[in-house]
Amino acid sequence: MACLSCDLAVAQQPYNGPQRTHLILKDGSYQVVTSYRISGKNVVYTSAERGGSQEEIPSNLIDWEATERYQKDHAPGAAQAAQNKVQLDPELQKEEADLRARTPEVAPNLRLPEDTSALALDTFHGTPELVPLVQSSGELNKQTAHNILKAAINPLSTSHQVVELKGPRSPIQLHVPDGPLYIRVGDDDTDGPSNAFEVNTHGAKQQQVSMGGSDKSTYVIVRCDVRRDVRIVSSFNISMIGTTKRQEDVIPTTVEMLPGGHWLKLTPKEQLDFGEYALMEILNEKEINLGVWDFGVHPNAPENREAIKPQERKKATLGIRKPIE
Repeated sequence: MACLSCDLAVAQQPYNGPQRTHLILKDGSYQVVTSYRISGKNVVYTSAERGGSQEEIPSNLIDWEATERYQKDHAPGAAQAAQNKVQLDPELQKEEADLRARTPEVAPNLRLPEDTSALALDTFHGTPELVPLVQSSGELNKQTAHNILKAAINPLSTSHQVVELKGPRSPIQLHVPDGPLYIRVGDDDTDGPSNAFEVNTHGAKQQQVSMGGSDKSTYVIVRCDVRRDVRIVSSFNISMIGTTKRQEDVIPTTVEMLPGGHWLKLTPKEQLDFGEYALMEILNEKEINLGVWDFGVHPNAPENREAIKPQERKKATLGIRKPIE
């Protein structure tokens, strides 16, 4: 014999929710209702299928546990809560985290791309943009993403030309004087990657690397001496970098490793005057990389052709990976 007191013990309080619910019967059928209340041995409910009429049914015919589960499962926000509880495949979670680290967001809806090794964050007509920087040197292979042309600097010698860039103006022109620069690192070891090779180039050693700089390097911005048809980058004292001593035409940067260890963020320690510049990599206390990333700062310049603009991304959804049969 059914225990009426047991059924009533799990019966919910009178239901007057904002949506329809089901009174589920013990025989598996159900009534669609908008409200109900217990009256003695009966349940008085408002039928959602018969024009809101008031009807009664014996309470011992109702499966209260099933009715309670239905209401919890169909409560507002229950579907989203259930989705949030879904445990993703650990391998997929790792892949998603790595993708976010390789393409970090540096401005709203603006992410660093995977296929570029150096970029500048610019602002054109109020909109943030990422501008790819091209490594420049007459001796470097343009098909390689990150080149190293090693050259020793004698700190005791007088200032002299170390790099000559063709043309009086860089094709990359930034419109703000203090935007950060980004260097991709960590993909290869610039001290001696397995796919690198060296050649003699007028006394310097050239090392070509497929992608990525080194977080062991130091980076400075050097103002170029603009002449009629060229831009000249002069030598500087490496030992003074990081000290309080100021060197003419050398702008040190603050360095921040972005989460994930794939990108360095380089921010000029002072605003850049209008003019032409080169981002230089200091390999160690005696050597610099002659492969520089050149750019200019001119607020009235046209928009850069290769600029990457903000783009809203749809929220990625990862399904459960099916095993390979």
